[in-house]
Amino acid sequence: MGNDMQENNFEEQPIFDETFEENLNGAEEGGESKGTVTITVDEYEKLKSDLEEAKDRGLRALAELENFRNRTNRLAAEERKYAGIELARDILPLWDNLSLALQIQDPEKNGEAIVTGVKMVHDDFLKVLDKNGVKKIDAVHKPFDPKFHEAVAFVPTDEFPPNTVMVELKAGFTLHERVVRAAQVVLASAPVKPTEPQPEN
Repeated sequence: MGNDMQENNFEEQPIFDETFEENLNGAEEGGESKGTVTITVDEYEKLKSDLEEAKDRGLRALAELENFRNRTNRLAAEERKYAGIELARDILPLWDNLSLALQIQDPEKNGEAIVTGVKMVHDDFLKVLDKNGVKKIDAVHKPFDPKFHEAVAFVPTDEFPPNTVMVELKAGFTLHERVVRAAQVVLASAPVKPTEPQPEN
């Protein structure tokens, strides 16, 4: 009987001295602790269990985050790899038309038809590019713009103002306002004035 009373009294007693409220108030006021925080065995075990559970949740969250990052990177890589699939599908009909043109047995008798067919493919090709955000740079008879034009030659003339594009040697294109290739152009320059003969002394 006496032993049972002693055991019951032991379970009701805190592990440390009873100064929890005093220490809590001192910590909130910025003061120094005057003792240790009072917790029971059950409270200690619960805190330990909560800590282990929080640690486990944190590790699981980190693992899920890493898996999500890997999936995102993999999907982004696949998107980049197959980004041009729609453009390829749009271009394939042009390939079909060119293949048909090459199957003409007698090009001399069908020369006009070949030229007409090639022109149709050319126009369709520009439409496909435009549909996919690729636009041809309008250069001829435009003022020189170094952002869109690459000057390869100058021709003296009084027909156009200086630095006006006279001839487009190679077409330029943009993709959503970004230059893919600048247009190679020939520019007008001021005509050369003939030298006046020097008067004889």
